[in-house]
Amino acid sequence: MTRKQRRLTSIAIAGVVLALAVALTLSALRDSITFFATPSELALNPPPPGKRLRIGGLVKEGSIVKDGVLVRFEVTDGAQSVPVRYQGMLPDLFREKQGVVAEGTLANGVFMARTILAKHDEYYMPREVVDALKDKGVWKHNEGAKK
Repeated sequence: MTRKQRRLTSIAIAGVVLALAVALTLSALRDSITFFATPSELALNPPPPGKRLRIGGLVKEGSIVKDGVLVRFEVTDGAQSVPVRYQGMLPDLFREKQGVVAEGTLANGVFMARTILAKHDEYYMPREVVDALKDKGVWKHNEGAKK
């Protein structure tokens, strides 16, 4: 084998090893990637059953029903709403008309949340939620802010 052939063989082997490493990494990440959707996006394109995702929006006024540790409420973006069921302790800042992000799965039109995240002050909200609410025309940045 000439020097050029050995070099090309080494480069080819390194390329195969790199491609294998990338393929293994992507297949490992596939199960842990969580996509974000708004209620309107879920209405237009519902995910397959059991697919883990995050939904975000505002807690719909008058929708919170507590039964011990089981909580039912609706997340809205102003145009569409998604019913949510959650079992566990809610964040202290969770309340009606406040921003929320829920992580879980959609089953039979009801979002089964495993995690609930509430905004931590009167200004913060995840960018995806803000953008979705602005698109629907329901974002009011200074509503309820302290002066």
